[in-house]
Amino acid sequence: MPTITKTQTLKIDGSTGEGGGQIIRTALSLSMLTGTPIEIINIRAGRAKPGLMRQHLVCVQASQAISDAIVTGAQLGSTSFNFTPNTIQSGDYTFDIGSAGSTSLVLQTLLPALLFANTGLAAQSTVTVKGGTHNPLAPTTDFLNQAFVPALAKLGMHVNIERQKVGFAPIGGGVIKATITPFLRRANTPSFTLIERGELVNIALVASVLNLEYDICKRELASAQASLIESGIDKTLITTHSHKLQGMGEGNTCYAQVTHQVGEPSAQPYHQEVFTLLGEKRSSAENMGNRLAGLVKRYLLSTNALVDEYLTDQLLLPLALSGGGEFSARMISAHTETQAWLIEQFLPVEIQFDVVDDDKTLVKVIA
Repeated sequence: MPTITKTQTLKIDGSTGEGGGQIIRTALSLSMLTGTPIEIINIRAGRAKPGLMRQHLVCVQASQAISDAIVTGAQLGSTSFNFTPNTIQSGDYTFDIGSAGSTSLVLQTLLPALLFANTGLAAQSTVTVKGGTHNPLAPTTDFLNQAFVPALAKLGMHVNIERQKVGFAPIGGGVIKATITPFLRRANTPSFTLIERGELVNIALVASVLNLEYDICKRELASAQASLIESGIDKTLITTHSHKLQGMGEGNTCYAQVTHQVGEPSAQPYHQEVFTLLGEKRSSAENMGNRLAGLVKRYLLSTNALVDEYLTDQLLLPLALSGGGEFSARMISAHTETQAWLIEQFLPVEIQFDVVDDDKTLVKVIA
């Protein structure tokens, strides 16, 4: 898809819709992909601390590095900046956020561009990002690896993400390394369709601690499992796993990976949704487990949509770039609506949300 070059600067109001850092990241991705110069104003205008924070600034700097862009006005606290991209260059890159800011969000800014850097295995890129791997209000590395990357694979996009060191707020110190293979759309690729749930295959409950008592994991898992079984979910479908993490600082995370069969038997016969929580000092392990089970039950018992809120948001751009598709979503968030609006500013695509019922919407990306 990305062979569009626009010389006229596209002005983007950063306070539109959800009005957060996502507008910055997606606009940078699309600017690089289409060659469109951008000016973003009113950056994070409705936030308690408006303007560019460190992780947003690193997204700008990293995008500048991989596309040889001309950037003006981008510094900590800036409420506007200009970005004029050049050619995207595959290569080996390292970026240090310098805080516990989200490594995942920096990586997701660069991924679309590097997937289309050029074709052939020789153009494979690696991106190493240092900062936080488990952040509030951002996808964890677990989510990327267990939900986002498998979804990309269904589109023929091949990304490998290795978490080399874990990093929780406020210390950070985490390191992730992504290997990105350029995307080449094949003519006989079937349309991306994720609508109907098949059989529930597995619910994997995973708890991990960093320099905290290992018993926390056991209690979280026991609580989550008991809650799921009590709701009528077959015990034999639930597996539990616990880990001691290595790194600086302290932290706790638990997540559930829910796997369904989808469609006809194929090379990608499963769909995974991941629900993640980060430990809180004022919340017991038992409460954490119950909350995690609650997220799973909401997905399994309140809707028959296949794709949950966060993956819905993150699927729109890959689908727009790879030829379109459709899927059923549990809900359409303000994030998702803003993402759809922004994609349509850059690309000749139409994104439709057709409400089926209160807990199911059919999302169509027409490219």
